[in-house]
Amino acid sequence: MPKYTQIIQLYEYGHPYSKKTCLWLKNLPKLTPTNVVKPICSWVSGGSKKSDGTARTNCGMPFRDSKTKSKTFSGIAQAMAEQWGSEEE
Repeated sequence: MPKYTQIIQLYEYGHPYSKKTCLWLKNLPKLTPTNVVKPICSWVSGGSKKSDGTARTNCGMPFRDSKTKSKTFSGIAQAMAEQWGSEEE
């Protein structure tokens, strides 16, 4: 795959979680944050240990199913609709 165009975070769109989301944009401007809030924890657990072998301290959500982990949050969907909905093809 080509390199992504932009990385966004859930907390930039009103959700109190961190979770990097890569976007591959073609003929669209970068998405602008709409409601930056302080993240309380990660949406997806990063595993049990950091790369240096020490335990992680984030509180990532405990679920393991890919459908829940890949959820599209309403704040991001709304920002996409508002910012790109009138873009011409």
